[in-house]
Amino acid sequence: MTDAVVSGKRAVLEALRAREVAEILIATGTKESPGMREVLDAARGADVRVRTSERSALDRLAADHRGVVARLRQVPAATLGERDLSTFDWQPEAIVVVLDGVEDPQNLGAAARSVEAAGGQMLVTRTHRSAPVTDAAIRSSAGALLHLPHARVANLTRAIQRLQAEGFTVIGLDETAAGSVYDEPCPDGPVALVVGGEGAGLSRLVREGCDLLVSLPMHGKVGSLNAAASLAAVLYAYVLPRGGDKI
Repeated sequence: MTDAVVSGKRAVLEALRAREVAEILIATGTKESPGMREVLDAARGADVRVRTSERSALDRLAADHRGVVARLRQVPAATLGERDLSTFDWQPEAIVVVLDGVEDPQNLGAAARSVEAAGGQMLVTRTHRSAPVTDAAIRSSAGALLHLPHARVANLTRAIQRLQAEGFTVIGLDETAAGSVYDEPCPDGPVALVVGGEGAGLSRLVREGCDLLVSLPMHGKVGSLNAAASLAAVLYAYVLPRGGDKI
């Protein structure tokens, strides 16, 4: 993301809450809706400058900005790496999500939104053949990518091994798995849920490194869900109900 901006009311609001915004740009003639008032109130509370700009100027910064763009203090990026997996302050029932080859920024954003909403502690992605953190990804995440700890690693198999050394049960979502999410309850303790990219699914070495493989049954005419939708379903139907937690 060369211009270090996010756009759209929800993403801008979350960027303000994360204290990442240097300046807010409002398109000339934009109506002050309840959502826009919330953005303006948050900007005042964060002491962030707000200025009006021609809509064409915002068009050059971001597509489909809905009248508001935030210039960020720095380009959002994953600040954690493989070694941090061994030193992070994990909770006893920590949830980590590992994305194996998810290359679409909107899918990355939607996945991050589900992880953050479900109380996940970290998102782990690959450094190669993986979606970058872009304005589109942040918008799709509703700003979750600005809050959620995010580690990018060169070797997912090694990252999984580090998580296992920290006590995590690593569960791969695989449509060819013998058992589904309904056959056995999710293991207690820290869990790392691994989701593959659309089409390719889990890579061979990553699949072999998982402690457990589960599938998500499909009962309709559509044969599969995209990665982000599958992740949300498994988080809420399989992982979160552990220990009697109610959805």
